[in-house]
Order: sequence, then structure tokens, then C-alpha cells
Amino acid sequence: MTPRGREAAALALHRFGFGPRGDSIARLASDPLAALLAELERPDAGRPGADLPSSAQSARTVFEFLAKRRARQKLALRVQKADKTEQTAGEALAMAALEKELPAQDGPGPHPPPLPQQLFLKEAQARLDAATAADVGFVERLVWFWSNHFCISADKVAGMAGPYEREAIRPHVLGRFGDMLQAVASHPAMLRYLDNVESMGPDSIAGINRDRGLNENLARETLELHTLGVRTGYTQADVTNFAKVLTGWTWIVPGEPFHGGEFAFIGRMHEPGPQVVLGKSYPDTGLDQGRAVLADLVHQEATANHVARKLAAHFVADEPPPSLVGTLARTFSRTGGDLKEIYKALVAADESWTRQRAKLKPPAHWIASALRATDSGSRVPIGQIVGAQAMLGEALWRPPAPNGYSDREAAWVDGLPRRLDIATKFAARFAANADPRALLEHALGPLASEETSDTVLRAESRAQAVALLVMAPEFLRS
Repeated sequence: MTPRGREAAALALHRFGFGPRGDSIARLASDPLAALLAELERPDAGRPGADLPSSAQSARTVFEFLAKRRARQKLALRVQKADKTEQTAGEALAMAALEKELPAQDGPGPHPPPLPQQLFLKEAQARLDAATAADVGFVERLVWFWSNHFCISADKVAGMAGPYEREAIRPHVLGRFGDMLQAVASHPAMLRYLDNVESMGPDSIAGINRDRGLNENLARETLELHTLGVRTGYTQADVTNFAKVLTGWTWIVPGEPFHGGEFAFIGRMHEPGPQVVLGKSYPDTGLDQGRAVLADLVHQEATANHVARKLAAHFVADEPPPSLVGTLARTFSRTGGDLKEIYKALVAADESWTRQRAKLKPPAHWIASALRATDSGSRVPIGQIVGAQAMLGEALWRPPAPNGYSDREAAWVDGLPRRLDIATKFAARFAANADPRALLEHALGPLASEETSDTVLRAESRAQAVALLVMAPEFLRS
């Protein structure tokens, strides 16, 4: 049965996007499913237009900034220890050059954030703009889902988190799972995050000369988190052999001025010989040996089941209907991991349109929904938005572990009181003049219960009404 009407439109916007904006409920009411499918066909879907540096450029920029900051600190300490009243001419020139490039962060008045933080905030702004400006937001939700599935941490790959999402996730979000997997596994940010940049075959030239060996992190997480899933039949020997296959997958250190931060395959680090992974022997073809293993992982039944369950759990319910998981898994297997076809199967399934709204929006999703509902994304400084996410436990591009942030209700329900504090401050500062009745209609429409409508419309002020609206059960859930 094709879902139609205002209730189905509001449900689609909250469940598959980032919530309504403007009159989107009314515009989608005639055919919400068609609107979701149409977004998958837009040629620019998932591609922010911001002109931002590549991951390699960002890595080099951050390296240079940190090197100059260390030099300034050492130079200042040298002068202090020497107990000089005047610097030498060379020291003065060096300090003047460094001060010009690295403005002091102390003293009176506001100061711009350090360069690495500026790069981070520009990436965050582009990401948020794409989410808040989207007509529906389905593709942007998918970008966020895959970025969390294949997560890295900005704490370890400074300057590369945003570019990684643009380079490894966005180009493939409507393509094939196998292409995204290859892009992720070979991206310098992932190789650095999971320590593969220093993994060496014990019998490789570099391993022998440097008395170094394997790091199994990338191999293990690729099997356990990215493809097959936990306890799906692979052994420790599979992990070890896969780690050998991936030796030599590394990066050029960011300090190299022309190609620093780029991917490199270094043959002298690669473990020689064939390797057996999941019962299949792979000949030593260097870089292509790893590509072959990754390609075969796509066709494993466990991979189809793992990806299907994660997608269904993300969009529909923490414990998704087995029938929906089965439909998505079969579509994955039948199409060889064609993601667009899997998304079509997701939104076409009757189980995806249940009126029961079982998902609690994680903090970042909830914040984006509030900004869209109040049309205030352009007025709230990105630093405050990033800070609010961090306060709520979902710091942008900083997951606590390689399995990313949980999207299960149990992970976020205890933080609801903090959301109320943020909602109250946000409403008082950025949405105090909003019309509560119009907001109810545009943000929730027919999803709003009589109790929620009465509570919002009887608020003591418009700011309080906004805070109560974005904290209403119907708004918190997708």
C-alpha cells in the first residue's frame, strides 16, 4: 500500500530525513514515497557545494601549523632560559615570522580559533548546511549513517575527518557497497585511525630490517564492524592473514611537502606469499591482493545480513522486523551491494511505514531537526552547534570507539534532561519570535497529539513554546 497524506509525509520527513522544514509536510503529502525516491535520483544528492581542501591538503596544513607552533614555543623557551633582555637578530626575525602566521591566543578581545579548529568548523558547517537545506534529507541521513558505520576520529586524524567523509563516503553513498568499502579501507584517514600505516609483514623487507610486525586493527574491524559482523564464522587466523594481506597499505607522512597525507602502497612493507582468508587462497599480487579480499567480502551472506540489519535498525526500530531485514539482505545479495536499490527496498517496505515511532533521535539528528523546524540554522554559530553535540555525548567525528556511536535508545535516553537545557537556551536566543501555532503545523502537523498541542500553545512565552515543541515526544522520535 502506497503511503499518502499529511501524516505519512510528516512520518517520512522525521523517519527518513531530518524532520520537516517550511511547508514540506504539505508539499510531500500527495506522495511521500515518490519524494524519497526522487531524492535518490538527484545528480547532486550527497555532494555539498563547499570548496574545501582535500584530506591530504588538510593533513599537510595541520602538520605545518603544529610544527610552527612547536618552533615558537621552543624559541620563546630558548630566550627565557638564556635570560636575555634582547633577542638576537635571527631569533627576532624568526619570532616575528611565527607570530605573523600564528596569532596569539591570549590577551584581551576575541581571538579566532587555531587553524586546525577553523578547518574542522568549515567542514562541520558544510555538513550541517547540507542537512538543514535538503528538501527531505534522506540522502544526507544516509551519509551520516555510513560515516558512522565506517567511522574514524578527528582526535587521531586531525584535519582529515571532514575530508574523509567527503572523499570516501559521499561519492559512493548512492553507488555500490563494494566501492565504498574499497575507498574507506584505502583512505589515509582510516589507515591512520586503525594503525595500518605502520603495520609490516614480519617477513617483509621493512619488517625484517626494522624488527616490526603486524597491526591487526584494520583487518579485525573490517571483518567485525564493516562487513561480516560479530561472531559470523571468521577465525583469529582469518584476522591475522587478512592483516598480512593489508601490509603495505599506508600513507605518505604529512610532513612531506608535496604528497604528504596521500595513500601509498609500499611493497617492502608487504608480507610476501599467498594468504588464506575465509577458506580462500589469495596469491601475492601486492596491492591487488587486498583489493581482492575486500571484493569477496561484499559477496558474503553475513555481510548482506549485517548491513541490512544496521540500516533497518537505524531507520525503523532498535529491534527491526526480521521480515524487513530479510528483504534488505536479499536485495543486497541479488544486486551485489547496489546501495540505491537497497534504499528503495527500505522505503518501499510496509514495515518501514509503521505509525509506531520507535526510534529516539540521537543528539545530532535532533539538533538538525530543531534547526530545520525553526529555520535557524544560518543564525546559530557552528561552534555552538558542535559544542551542543559534544555536551550531549555525540561529539562530531569523535566516536569513542571504532564501532561508532550507538543509535539505540538506551544510549541517549539519560541525556534528555540536558537536551531540555540546550533547547531552552536555543529558543530564548534564536527562536524567541517564532509563531508556536505555525511551528506546530510545520514541524509536526498531524503527528502532534492533543496534549502536545495544548502544552505548546499554552506556554508562557514564544521561546518556551519552541523549547517545549522540540522536546515533545513526537519531535524527539523518528
